Amino acid sequence: MAKNTSPDCKQCRREGVKLFLKGERCLTKCSFDKRPTVPGQHGSSNMRKKVSEYGLQLREKQKVRRAYGLLEKQFRIYYEKAVNSKENTGWAMLKMLELRLDNVVYRLGIGSSRMEARQIVNHGHITVNGKKVNIPSYQVKVGDVIAVKENKQNLEMFSSLKDAKINTPKWLEFNTKTLTGKVLALPEREDIDLGIQEHLIVEFYSR
Repeated sequence: MAKNTSPDCKQCRREGVKLFLKGERCLTKCSFDKRPTVPGQHGSSNMRKKVSEYGLQLREKQKVRRAYGLLEKQFRIYYEKAVNSKENTGWAMLKMLELRLDNVVYRLGIGSSRMEARQIVNHGHITVNGKKVNIPSYQVKVGDVIAVKENKQNLEMFSSLKDAKINTPKWLEFNTKTLTGKVLALPEREDIDLGIQEHLIVEFYSR
């Protein structure tokens, strides 16, 4: 499976915002807090340069793509699907990204980062409506029940979640006793963080 191998902290510095690619580490020992400049020898001077309209669009696209851990080809596919939908293109794209199984596992708190959540799904530790699903891009639906497989719940990474206090978005619920979550509703625009300006991404691909 192809993946982005760039150092996580450099990706955050390049986009000028925390993407929380390392989970809890981003809240404690984050190099972005110490060095928020763009990576490279001329990082500080580059931050003072005026960014073109194209540059703003590109950076917004890269920020969202990196936050969700997708390669360019994968990300473009979501945009094309959104264009063919009957909804606002930018919002339709973000909603599909939020409804990816790996993102939902991350939002439920089962994975500390989207990358870890993707590995959990890839390794077959997650079920959807009682059936094992190991496809990170799987699109969940309202009413779907997402759970850690019963025979995996004693693994340290999952047992530590039992009875833990986890804040989930209002469109999801998670039972920390049974390690079972449910999709209560579709996500709404205000549920998506990172200060995304999706219209810039639409403008980038519409050029």
